[in-house]
Formats: sequence, structure tokens, C-alpha cells
Amino acid sequence: MGILCEFWRKSCINQYFFVPLRRQLYRCMKYLISGGGTGGHIFPAVSIANALCEKDPEADILFVGASSRMEMERVPQAGYKIIGLPVRGFYRTQLWKNIGVIKDLIISIHQVRRVIRDFKPDVAVGVGGYASGAAMWVASQMGIPVLLQEQNGFAGVTNKLMRNRAQKICVAYPGMEKFFPKEKIILTGNPIRQSLLVEQKDKAQTGRKNLLIIGGSLGARTINNTITNHLTELMHSDIDIVWQTGKLYYENCLEALNQAMVDSGKLESNITCSAFVTDMAKAYHDADLVISRAGASSISEICLLGKASILVPSPNVAEDHQTHNAMALVHKDAAILVRDADCEEQLVAKTLEVIHNDDLVRSLGENAKQLGFPDAANMIADEVMRLGKVAVR
Repeated sequence: MGILCEFWRKSCINQYFFVPLRRQLYRCMKYLISGGGTGGHIFPAVSIANALCEKDPEADILFVGASSRMEMERVPQAGYKIIGLPVRGFYRTQLWKNIGVIKDLIISIHQVRRVIRDFKPDVAVGVGGYASGAAMWVASQMGIPVLLQEQNGFAGVTNKLMRNRAQKICVAYPGMEKFFPKEKIILTGNPIRQSLLVEQKDKAQTGRKNLLIIGGSLGARTINNTITNHLTELMHSDIDIVWQTGKLYYENCLEALNQAMVDSGKLESNITCSAFVTDMAKAYHDADLVISRAGASSISEICLLGKASILVPSPNVAEDHQTHNAMALVHKDAAILVRDADCEEQLVAKTLEVIHNDDLVRSLGENAKQLGFPDAANMIADEVMRLGKVAVR
């Protein structure tokens, strides 16, 4: 019976007649979601799509991304169809290379125009990134309502360019009127990975503090170099450490850790080094203190989970937006800032000082939690559906 049902589901008659008919009868809405380039764009986009599907099970969702970026892998893994565009970023120094960039942009605009003409979305959602600009511009030209989602405390170039063409702009931080028209702004926070909200058992009471070091999927060079240079000090501390190095730095960091163990005569280490943390929900849950870059997704996770943190903003991002993100917490006594340039000198000493200050750790976590938006994805989905003139369920 199951085989017959699967055959019927994939059959041409069902796909091209009954599915469209059912969508017409149930007023199935179509949503185009565009953006990516980094996990900070992709996680919110997928979370919004998931929320839309929960509210409207008949929803038809199509992603548009940049063909050379990570969304082409991550979005299908989440169960959604994605179309890739050749669009890419502009060169700020080697200006002559922008001739090819402009050519790819023109091709992308023509491609996304065909996609929108064929797909006929009711609403277009842009989360930032190269593809988002082309897709949202074409959608607005073709009369499709546009909603933007800005993750950072300093607005990205794409969203700033699209601010006058969008009907609604969902933001993660207050005070975004300096970037967007006030009447369009809705403070929703950033959606986070739902897998992090899995309920955890109480962590084992070992009497030792737990430190989580994260630097994103690729890793954070300055943080990794600092930890590598202070391995002996950290190995003789009375804390347990989960150190996510990122795939680019893993081999070098692991080699340094193994050598430090040999030099110290230790058979076991209090430091667990890995390229990725498979169970991030547990890693967050167990952590007393988190060291992290200040990307939008990381900060949203730290706030929602109520974790004390030391933030080291990356200096290699547009408009220094990670510092803006971090300062939004620092000003609320919800995090501690260590600048990238000061990392080698200050980070480990500050970490060992903070993690043993129970009152400070508790205060940072409580203040961070007050800044979290636990229902961000649903709030954004509701706004998307309103634009599509669908009653909120």
C-alpha cells in the first residue's frame, strides 16, 4: 500500500493536475525566499520556511540562492527546492573584475524574472546576501509584495538598497530607524535553529565549570590561535572545554593539542577539540560560559538560551557589523567584549576570571535571555502571510 501511495504522489497526474487543483481549492500560497552566503542568512531563512509550513501545510515554498554559495547544499538538506543564480559580490579594490560581476548580475536578473513568472509567488522574502538583492528587486518590479529580514544591528548593503521597495522589514535590534523607514519596521528578533530548543536533562554535577568555544563552520582564526598559544594554561585549569575549531583550522589545532598533551605528560585532556560540534543543543546546555564571534545567529542563540558569553567580533565583515551586534548586548550588561586585536593578550585571562565568578555568569545569562525572541520565526511568518492576504492561523 505504501508503494502505491508513493507512486501516486510522484505521478504526473497527481503532480500536474490534482496538486495544483488542491492548492486552488485551499488557497495555497506560494512564497519565494531568497538569500544566503553564510549560515547567518540560511538558518533564519529555513526557520521562516518551516514556520510558514507549520501555519500553512499546503504552502508552496521556493528558495533562490547564489549557485556558488553554501545555501545550495543546506537548503535541500532542510527539504526545500532551491534555484541557483550566478550572482556574486562586487570587488571593492580590484574594480576591473566587476565587469564579470555585472554580467552575472544581469544574467541573474533575467533568470529570476523567469523563475517568478513561472512560480508566481504571492510574497517574496529576502534575508540578505547576493541572491536576495536580485530576487527582491525583480519581485518588486513585478508587483510581488516584499518582506525583508535583517539579522544584524548594522543593516547589510542588500537590505539597505531594497528598503524603499519592501512593504515590511523585520529586524533583530531596536534603533534600526537609522537604516529603514520607521513605519515599515517590525522588531521580531532572529529565528534560530529549532534543534537547539530540544529539552535537555540536567548536566552532570562534576564541580567543574564548562567552557564552549565556537567560531562558526569555517572557524575563527584569531580565537583558535589564541587558544593554541595558551593550551598549557588551559590544560592546567580546573574547567572542561569544548573547542569547535571549524574545518579550516581543525588539523592544526588538534596537532597543537596533542603536542601540548605530550609536553605536559598528560594521557587525557580537559579539552575536547573538534571541527564541528554535532550536538550543539547539549554543548550550549552544558556550557557555563561561551566564547564566540558576534554573528547574528550566534548572538540570537546565546540570548534565547540565556548564556553568559565573551564575544570577539570578527574585523573581516562589512561595516564592522559584528561589533554593532556585540555592543547591543554589552550595553545591556548581557555579554563581555574582547576586541579581535586584543584577543591574544586578554581572552584567556578574562575567560578564567569570568567563568569562576558565579554571580557575573548568572547575571550575564539572565540579561541575555531578556534580549531573546523565542517566537521570532512565527512572528515573521505571520507578517509574510499577512502580506499574502492569508488569515493568520
